[in-house]
Order: sequence, then C-alpha cells, then structure tokens
Amino acid sequence: MEKIRVGVVGGGYFGQFHVEKYSKMEGVEWVGVVDIDPARCREIAKRYPVQSFSRHSDLFGKVQSVSIAVPTPLHHSITRDFFLQGIDVLLEKPIAGTLEEADELIALADSRGLILQVGHLERFNGAFLAVEGMIQNPFLIESQRLGPFSGRGADVDVVLDLMVHDIDIVLNLVNSRVKCIHATGLPILTPYFDVANAQIEFENGCKANLTASRVSKEKTRKTRIFQPDGTLTIDYLLQKASFSKKVSRPEKGLSPEMRAEEIPVRKVDLLDEEIRSFLQSVRDRKEAKVSGRDGRQVLEVALRIIRKMEERFNHKTSG
Repeated sequence: MEKIRVGVVGGGYFGQFHVEKYSKMEGVEWVGVVDIDPARCREIAKRYPVQSFSRHSDLFGKVQSVSIAVPTPLHHSITRDFFLQGIDVLLEKPIAGTLEEADELIALADSRGLILQVGHLERFNGAFLAVEGMIQNPFLIESQRLGPFSGRGADVDVVLDLMVHDIDIVLNLVNSRVKCIHATGLPILTPYFDVANAQIEFENGCKANLTASRVSKEKTRKTRIFQPDGTLTIDYLLQKASFSKKVSRPEKGLSPEMRAEEIPVRKVDLLDEEIRSFLQSVRDRKEAKVSGRDGRQVLEVALRIIRKMEERFNHKTSG
C-alpha cells in the first residue's frame, strides 16, 4: 500500500490529537506539524518523531493531505491555500465563518477534484452508528451538549463551538427542509453566547430541541430520538445506546409500561475513525463521509440560530 504524505496545521488542543493519531497510523508518511508558536512546535516535535514548521506554506510540495485545526477565522484562507496547491483537507468544524467562504472552498475542491472533509466527529461515534439504522420517522429530537468552561473555542459562539455537532446529527437524521427556527442564548464568560437553546421545526413536522453550554458544571453529551415505535437514547460520552418501547402486560392486568433495552455498541476512537475515513477517501478519490456540503448545511443552520439569538438578546437588553 502506497503511503500518503500527511501533515497537520495547528498544534493546539485539537491539532495535537491529530498529530498523535497520524504518528501511530500505518499507511501514512508523517511529514510534519505547523504552528506559529515555535515553543509549541518544539514541544510537539519532542513528543513525536516529526518535523515542525512555522508557516503552513512550508508543507506545500511535501504533503498530499493535511488536517487543519486552527481558529475558525483562519479556516477559509488556509484551506484555500492548500486547495490551490492540489492538497486534500480534513478541516476541523465549523467549515468556515461565513457561507460565502464555505461556498468558495466547496467550489474550489470540486473544480480540482479534491477531498474536503469537515470534522463533525459524532458521525463516527459507536453509539450513533449503532442506532442510525433504527431511525424511523422521528417526530422529536432532543440534544444536550454541556460542559465546564475550558477556554477552547472561545473565539466563537457556543453554537459554532459545540452545538454544530448536534445540528449535524439532526440534519443527517431528518430527511426534510428546515421550516423555522427559534433560539435564545446568553453570553456569560465571553463576549459570545456561552449558553444556547434552539428549537428547529422541519417541513415534515419533526422538531428538534438543542441545548449547548460551555459553562455547566458537568459534561453531558446526549441525544434522545422520539419516534412512533419508541425512544432511542444516545450517550456520546459513554458510547452507549438504548431503545425504550411500550410493553403490554395484559396477563397481570396492568397498564403498559416503557421498557429500555441496551443496544450493542462497538466503542471506537472517534478521531482515529474520522482520520481513517478521510485517508480512505483520499485513496479512493471518493466524497468524504462528512463532506463540505454537509459542513455548509450545518453552518447555514448554525448562523440562522445565532441571528435569532442576537435578535432576541438585543431586544431584551434594549428594552
């Protein structure tokens, strides 16, 4: 198997995990990591057998594909530079800061036959994969993605930092267009919204209620899917899933009850699975599992949610 020459741009919190995975993966020629902080580069190069660079352009001509894990405002410009060099990209979420930037990246990848994969990790979660084939006409989806403040992702609203994962899951499960959105949010520790709640109604009648917080005491990552035959529950953190359904008890003269059954789950390393999927797309020259268009759909809904939150917040504070 011919090795794929790879690199990582961004040696921060997420980037270092990409570095770790690539450094242990077969079928890749591990070229190097880029970070504007020289001390950070030296630290990573010391931990992993890798060359470090201070500019992303230093990887041009040396790699076939890259993971890009830099602050959101830099996603467009850096990804665009690699596309112009004919290099495939695995881009951390969100795809970009604006729809115009996302459209340009998608068009550029298409015109040059390049792979663009967006880092919506939960698509590779063992618990999600275990229930994906069981989804049948959901009428309500509830998701909670909560955790304590870490300082990471604080350059954007919590919608683009955390809620995007659940938006991606919901859009992937509900085969219908978004009809309307209601949302509210509050900035607490940053100038951006740190807590957000969004209600999304689809044209087929399904509704989704999404809550995200980066200022909560405990970490929670759960989705409940209500459908006619029962309720599916996904715990992304524990990679566990269950199905609750109505069980009749006529022999005892009792009312029906809801009974939960555990669903077998193959627990996986999400980032490892995501990177392997990306590299397979690079080898096969087939569209990524989480494509640029998927990323754009998520961004479009996320930006609509943020606008609704801003309208509501500004109305309340001005009144």
